Amino acid sequence: MSTMYRVTNPATGEVAEEFATATDSEILAALDRSATAFTEWSQTSVADRAAILTRVSEIYAERAEELAQVIQLEMGKAVREGKGEVGLSSAIYRYFADNAEAFMADEPLRGPEDGTAMIRRKPVGSLLGIMPWNFPYYQVARFAAPNLALGNTILLKHAPQCPRSAQIMEEIFIDAGLPESAYINIYASNEQVADIILPDPRNHGVSLTGSERAGSAVAAEAGKNLKKVVLELGGSDPYILLDTPDVAKSASTFFKTRMGNTGQACNSPKRMIVMDDVYDEFLSSITEAAKNFTPEQPGDEGSRLSPLSSVAAADRFVEQVQDTVKDGATLLAGGKRYDGGGAYVEPVVLADVEKGMRGYYEELFGPAVIVYKVSSEEEAVEMANDTPFGLGAAVFSNDIERAERVGSQIDSGMVFLNAPEGTREYLPFGGVKRSGVGRELGPLAMDEFVNKQMVFKGN
Repeated sequence: MSTMYRVTNPATGEVAEEFATATDSEILAALDRSATAFTEWSQTSVADRAAILTRVSEIYAERAEELAQVIQLEMGKAVREGKGEVGLSSAIYRYFADNAEAFMADEPLRGPEDGTAMIRRKPVGSLLGIMPWNFPYYQVARFAAPNLALGNTILLKHAPQCPRSAQIMEEIFIDAGLPESAYINIYASNEQVADIILPDPRNHGVSLTGSERAGSAVAAEAGKNLKKVVLELGGSDPYILLDTPDVAKSASTFFKTRMGNTGQACNSPKRMIVMDDVYDEFLSSITEAAKNFTPEQPGDEGSRLSPLSSVAAADRFVEQVQDTVKDGATLLAGGKRYDGGGAYVEPVVLADVEKGMRGYYEELFGPAVIVYKVSSEEEAVEMANDTPFGLGAAVFSNDIERAERVGSQIDSGMVFLNAPEGTREYLPFGGVKRSGVGRELGPLAMDEFVNKQMVFKGN
């Protein structure tokens, strides 16, 4: 079978390595192995499962440099950012190792004195994870850690451009002592997911992080087969600046947050909503920052601007920007590919973006800053909520009560007050509207793919 899994260096466009796509028989064998492993793994004590996850956490920390270099080659992430992702992944595995027993403890129910009742949390079976390329280790960790702690087993289909990191993650689990078939990396095609895995009764659910289109397709197939889903999809998160004593500092904070992972994060703040009294100074500061951002070569620890994940991603991003400008938006910085090949794109600053333009409702998955001017809290809230997405939001003000008042009106799964959006292993992650369903990380992560079995004991 031809391969769709290959490592292509986005800095040069050169193919470094290829991996064979699985055959149908290999997929069926993986399903069988995962289901068989569940029988043993689900009966392992929570303490023993936690000990293995603790060792996984340690291995990530020990191999941080190596793992970061792998994803730099696969999807272009700067090594120092890659190390940060590996560190966060390590923290996630340790968090669920440390808290698994507490999260799985029986929950007493109060009622009439005709007996005693409780909720007992039990694993459900083999699960499918479909993960994206933008955070190769972290995305897997937030799905795998809570579900392995629960006692579920996992088939993991990673993005076709991340086959090397996908293979390494399976090896780390085995090195840590996980039974070999409790976590299986599969180089599956989309057709194999839809036609083989989801209809199979040995599969008990699917978690996908990706685009709206992919989420809709997977949810439709899962629904047809009565399978539980968790979907973490797109975002167009607002970042509201109500007031600030230092406009330049506020602009710098936002720009650094937006440029993380070259703007390729679902919860990256993609819409800057600024009060009119500081708008002009803010826009000037942001534009200057974008113009001074230069490409980073692999191994260069100076700039944070890495290539986008692929030449195709860069082409699409530039097309979105150009179409938005053609429709009347003001381009203040960037918008072009850098000379020299690869997937490098100049950081973009856009103003005067209005409804009907691609940049207003579409997610710009790259180094783009869109700045909007508003004159009241009400207008800020209305604009923040005028999106099909609802992942996260950030609100800044010297008056924390003002920030809380505005933040409470935002339709999103996460709200950050006087802090840039970010990820912590203990903070539940997920959205509403077109941003998906379900939650990952924090205590809510272990309430997704779980049998909350009611147990009643009569007097």
